[in-house]
Amino acid sequence: MYTREQASQLRQAFWTAFGQYMTPVLSAEGLKANWINYNTGFKHLYFRMRADKKTASIAIEITHPDTEMQELIFEQFTFHKTLLEEIVGEEWQWDLHSTDENGRIISRIYQEISKVSVFNSDDWPTLISFFKPRIIALDAFWSDAQYAFEELR
Repeated sequence: MYTREQASQLRQAFWTAFGQYMTPVLSAEGLKANWINYNTGFKHLYFRMRADKKTASIAIEITHPDTEMQELIFEQFTFHKTLLEEIVGEEWQWDLHSTDENGRIISRIYQEISKVSVFNSDDWPTLISFFKPRIIALDAFWSDAQYAFEELR
């Protein structure tokens, strides 16, 4: 078991390594990207990567406090589901109005893997191989699809 400080240091070491690994990768528009804290340009809409002691996930998270607005944004993603899944190359999980770790109602479109730990450096290549193509694919999808969400901004 790790102390809170050790766990924080290991998480930080992984995300630093991932960030360094992704530094040479340009966005779909040919620009430098902050892959770890990806900016969608829309308030309450995030592309999030998470890794803990048992699982890793990458998600499109809709956190708008108005659940009806969340639903409208989610429906817009549903309209683009075929394009999204074609670009990411796989089917993702779609959860309208689930609850996050803080008890807030959010909506998520995500992919997850299990039996990996951010605290085991032997799993880091698996985590990087999981995150890298998916965040690049989300960027490619968003590069095309973001304009369809302008009315919901």
